[in-house]
Amino acid sequence: MALKEEFESNGRWLFRWRSYLPLVILGFALIYLKDYTYPGHSKAIDQLWEIICLVVSFLGLGIRVLTIGYTPRGTSGRNTKKQIAETLNTTGLYSIVRNPLYLGNYFMGFGLVLFIHNFLLLWVYSFAFWLYYERIIFAEEAFLRRRFGSEYLDWAAQTPVFIPKLRGYRKASLSFSLRNVLKREYNGFFAVILVMYLLEVGGDFVVQGQVDTEPMWLILVSAGAFIWLTLRSLKKYTSCLDVSGR
Repeated sequence: MALKEEFESNGRWLFRWRSYLPLVILGFALIYLKDYTYPGHSKAIDQLWEIICLVVSFLGLGIRVLTIGYTPRGTSGRNTKKQIAETLNTTGLYSIVRNPLYLGNYFMGFGLVLFIHNFLLLWVYSFAFWLYYERIIFAEEAFLRRRFGSEYLDWAAQTPVFIPKLRGYRKASLSFSLRNVLKREYNGFFAVILVMYLLEVGGDFVVQGQVDTEPMWLILVSAGAFIWLTLRSLKKYTSCLDVSGR
């Protein structure tokens, strides 16, 4: 198999299983927990660090929200079996970067890895993310070239792959849909909170030899679980989150 076809084949396989990448990240994080220490050996500084990590991860979620909120049906989905693109997104965040959802994923994972206080792990994560998504993006772009031809090539020629070029921003062609965001992003929202909570519990156990859950985390996990269950139920049993054309 020629290298081009092999890259595309690998990308399609990785695309199908991309939802499980956070589990791999969590596995590496658990390995590095053995070296877990509070920054400056201070509980107060550690709590501030945790808040910073949450902000970084929610920055990534925010990028996804600003992307999903403006996209039409049949694009930017969580499909895993095959590539789907009924239209080519070129406005909103797609006018400044070709892969805003993956950019959001990077920051969501970066915040989780940052939680471990190990900067070597941050480099490992960034390198692994690049290798993983490079293949996925290669496969997606091959599909989009075949699907949209010169329209895709013209857009790609002026839009960066991963690092945004803010000067090229064009207003989204659709209005923002909060219901579409709530319907599609509740899993990512709760996953960030839950994984950080598990890392917090694991870190405390490594450092102190016991589980000492802070009130902040009990509130966050409880609120996150309530929101997740509510949105999941609304999506599964009602149509109140459905939006025409989204």
